[in-house]
This record gives sequence, structure tokens and C-alpha cells, in this order.
Amino acid sequence: MKNNISKLLLACGLSLATVTSCSSYLDVDPKNKIPGDVVLTDPNGVKAFLANLYYQAPIEDHVYFPREGFNARGNTGFLSLAQYGMEAIHSEWPNWNEYKNDWWEKGYKLNRSINILLEAIPSLSIAQSEKDFLMGEAYFLRAYTYFGLAKCYGGVPLIDKNQEYTTDFESLKVSRKTEKETWDFVLASCDEAIAKLPENHGNTDASKRRATKWAAYALKSRAALHAASVAKYWQQAPLSGEAVTQKLVGLASIEAAQYYRACIEASEKIMESGRFSLHKANPATREEAIKAYQEIFYNPASANEEAIFLKGYGQVGNNISHDLDGWNGPNQTSEGFPHRGRTNPILELVDLYEEYDRPGEISPIITTTDGNISGTEGYNPSVSYRHFDHPEDIFAGRDARFFASVIYPNAMWKGQQIVIQGGVVRTDGSLMDSRGSYTHNAVTYYTYGKEQPNQYSGFDGSADMTRSGFLMRKFLNEGGRYNTWLQSTTDFIDMRYAEVLLNYAEAVLESGMDENGAQIKAKEALNAIRVRAGHRVAVPLTLTNVLRERTVELAFENKGYWDLIRRRTFHTVFKNKIKQALIPMMDLRGSTPQYIFVRKNVPGAQVQNFPERDYYRPIPNVAGNGAIQNPQH
Repeated sequence: MKNNISKLLLACGLSLATVTSCSSYLDVDPKNKIPGDVVLTDPNGVKAFLANLYYQAPIEDHVYFPREGFNARGNTGFLSLAQYGMEAIHSEWPNWNEYKNDWWEKGYKLNRSINILLEAIPSLSIAQSEKDFLMGEAYFLRAYTYFGLAKCYGGVPLIDKNQEYTTDFESLKVSRKTEKETWDFVLASCDEAIAKLPENHGNTDASKRRATKWAAYALKSRAALHAASVAKYWQQAPLSGEAVTQKLVGLASIEAAQYYRACIEASEKIMESGRFSLHKANPATREEAIKAYQEIFYNPASANEEAIFLKGYGQVGNNISHDLDGWNGPNQTSEGFPHRGRTNPILELVDLYEEYDRPGEISPIITTTDGNISGTEGYNPSVSYRHFDHPEDIFAGRDARFFASVIYPNAMWKGQQIVIQGGVVRTDGSLMDSRGSYTHNAVTYYTYGKEQPNQYSGFDGSADMTRSGFLMRKFLNEGGRYNTWLQSTTDFIDMRYAEVLLNYAEAVLESGMDENGAQIKAKEALNAIRVRAGHRVAVPLTLTNVLRERTVELAFENKGYWDLIRRRTFHTVFKNKIKQALIPMMDLRGSTPQYIFVRKNVPGAQVQNFPERDYYRPIPNVAGNGAIQNPQH
């Protein structure tokens, strides 16, 4: 049996001649069938096979890094999608934007494995209900596979049957379908999965790591919203060329309504099921709201009512653990891990967390007495700054999700106050912003708040220090110890109820649908998320409110990057863009030392632009697979 399982997993890793170079077949034996009755009737065989497929799925989780691809571990630098978009910046490589364009080949390898499974299931000697569940999981994984392909490449070859091995490689090539046909295939695969999947796999936490009917609905909600947005906003960044002429990329605006409706209907199925709710949906205090939101991510098992689908991790070890905590904890609490502090939330994100006494209003961090937030040149001795006795005072009254998601200057973490400071203003108004000390009234002040590097966590230019004035807190486990590689076992919530509510609200608003009170339900969905965050005043259903809620609620969950892609705003947001920092400084000019804050471009960050061609990634090896290349690549 073990040999059969090994052969099965090996067969599942073979390349497709249709999408990779034909030479990939030269070194392998033809394998067109699974020894299904031998392997898949054995519970361990089924488990091993499905685990292999789930492992390969394009889930952008704790070990997805754009420059490394999926399931990257070890010394990869922890470059996340959040750092590529408008949520964070990397402390060591603030200007990195490289992608590993590998999902084309990996996607079709996974698709081949799925097709092999689908062909084998009908002949298995197991109960029909078990066959249906297996088929449902296969269709779910197919939908996810093609969702990953569609959002990267647009229209792609649709291969729904295992191709027979032949040395006639030309016969194996399959032409790209239109982008619309590809999105329709994704949604149809979701429907196939919904029809066959169970509502749960038992009442265990681990059951959320396997696809259910609700996970398939959630995937359909996400995919349909993506397609709808591309259709509605295609003209904001239109492309040209053969791929456009043949409709391999691009969707007509008239198609948006169909996809918005699909998103709404899929979301409503989950909302009306009675199976899901927001975790601790009505906290009594802001402190309760902070705790409730934070524990969703460092302890997903505590939020079983909100979690829909998880990427699971287990015991410490290769491929079943990760380095999220080690790479991202503050420098002061590194406990020996060789790298830290890599994900630095940017000021633009922090500005979006509302103040409770200004519901629905844009309330950026105000650093000057005149309220000017436009300056990015740094400290200016002629400017009148607001002064604070404690660094954290400037954040008073902000949304609970800020405190649950971000480590800010003077925040408590692992029993320490996290020191983040970028300068000292001397009594004459001059600034000390490089390593040094200054004595005033017999007290010595240090540029970065403390004398030794292991006593502070920001701004000295080291890769282990924040550049933005903030560190990521979301997902991190304050109770763990991470002094070497692969010590984190926190699961990743890939799909959760809050995202479904936000998908629904956006789709209803953008489509203008008002059937069965959709507008009222969408407003209620939007405000339910706010209530969980401690807000008590409802805000109207507007695009500004929905998109702001989406950004702060889903921050660092690898959704914001794709929101910029699907809504075709990446090239406008990243037009000569330099990300911003908030730099605390000790001001010694007054009778009492106090803190001021300076809004400034992130030190070391360069101007960034997003070429419109990058809404679609280049198709690899078009010379070998015969595919029409995407525009301008």
C-alpha cells in the first residue's frame, strides 16, 4: 500500500504538455490512471492523496511570498502581498516588487491530479455518499485552481479531463478560452462542489481544513466579486493587442450584473444558513473588542463560528509549521530568532482606522496644531507640532482593530513596552536623527529611545527595525517562543464570515440590487462588522464606507492586493507613490520633555508605479505551449 501511495503522489506531480514545455515528458513513464481500488479505498490512501491536493492549492497564507511562490518556508525574507500593496512595507527591502510567475505550471500540475481523481472516483468500492464527498472536494479544488489562474492570467485553457499520454505533443496543446468562459468555469466548478459537498466534516476544529458546502459558497462569493469588478472597471485600465481582440483578457461591462448577482446569491446562502456568525459579535467594551478580534487570528480554533475554511498547520517541523512569528515580532522580543520586524504597517493604513467619536469620517493621524497632513518632508523646526506625554496618546479613541492588528510606539508586547522612536529634538530646535545621545537637565536621551539596539525596535536602519513606525500584530501569538526556524503552528483563516459580509455589501452596492431588501441587509452586514469592532453608531451603505471597512477588517490577510487588481485602481494608487511613515520624536524644547510625531516618506522607500500591463501576468513558455501572450508582455 505504501508503494502505491508513493506512486500515486509521484504521478500527481507530472507536468502537462499543454501548458509546460514538451520536454517535461521525456524523463517519465506514462501514467494515465490511478490504482484507485488499491489506494483510495484505503483511508490512509485517501487522506494522503487529498492532503497532497490541498497542500498544492493556491492559498495565499502564512507561507505565500510573491517572489518565492506558494508554500515557501525558511530564509525567504517574509515578503508578503500586504507589503506589495497599500498595507505595509518590508523593513529590509522596502522597494521589492518581484513575483515568481509559477502558478501557470503549478496550477496545471494540480489540475491534472484533480482530473485523475475525478476519473477514478466512480469506480471506487466505497459508498456513494463517500464518492460524492470526494467529488465535491475535487471540484472545490478545481474551482480554486482555476480561480488562481484566472485572477493572474485572465482566460486560460480549460482542461477538465485527463489527457492521454502521447509523443504527439501538438495534439496535447489546448487553446486559451476567453476570460468570461474561464470565470464561468470557476463558478460552475463551485456549483458542482456545492451540490456534492457535506455541510460539515464533523464538529471538530480540523473539519474546517477540508472543503464543505459553505467553503464552496464562500469561494464562489470571492471569485464572482472579482469577475464582477473586472467587468465594471475594465475601462479604467483598458489594454490592447491580440489577447484583447480575442477576449482572452477583459470583460464587457454588461457582464458585471451577472457576476454581482452570483456573489450576492452565494453570500446569502451562507448568511441565511444560520451556521456562521461574527466571533463575539457584540463586545461590551473596546478592550473586549480588541481581544475578540485578535484571538480570531492567533487562535482560529476560538473563532469556529466565524471560520469557514482554514489552511491548517500542526506540530513543529518542515511543511507543517511556519515562521510568521519569528520574522515579524519586535526586535526587542526576538528571543534569538535571527530575523524580525519585517512587516511594517504604513501610515496610509493606520489613517483608515476611525476614531469612535467620528463615525464614518476619515480621521487621519493629526501631528500638527493646524491639522496639516500633506507634508512628507520630515521634521521642520518652524512647524507647530502637537505634543503628547506618552507616544500611545496620539492613537487614543481609535478603532479596536488598530490595537489588535498593529504594534504601535509604546505598545505592550510580551511584557515589554515596545520602543519605537526616530529622533530627538534638541533644546535649540535641531534634530538628532542618527545614532547618538544628548544630555539635558542631567538626563541622557538616545536617538532611538534607548541606548542599545536590543532595547528598541525602530528606525536605526537595521533590517530588524520598523521603517514605518509600526509593526504587524495580527496573527502573532504573544504567548509563544520563537527562537529558531519553523516554530509557528497558527492556522490561516482563508475564508471567514466577515469577508462574506463585505463581499455581499460591496456587490449589493455596486450592482444597485434591491430585491428582497438587499440594500437594508447590506447595510446591516456592514455595520455588524463595525459593532464587533466596538462601534455603536451605524454608517450608511456607501462605497467609501464599504472599502474602508474592507481594508481595516481584512488587513494583512492577502486580500487588499487583489482588491487593487480587481477594481483596477492599482495604477492610480501607485502613481509615483512613496509609502509613508509616522515617526515619533522626543522634543526637549519645552519645559517638560514630550513626544511629537512627524509624517514622512518611509526612509529608504522609492517612488513606485504600477504598469497597467501587470493587471495580467505574462504567460510562461508561449513558444512551447502555443498560448497567445498577454498584452505588452
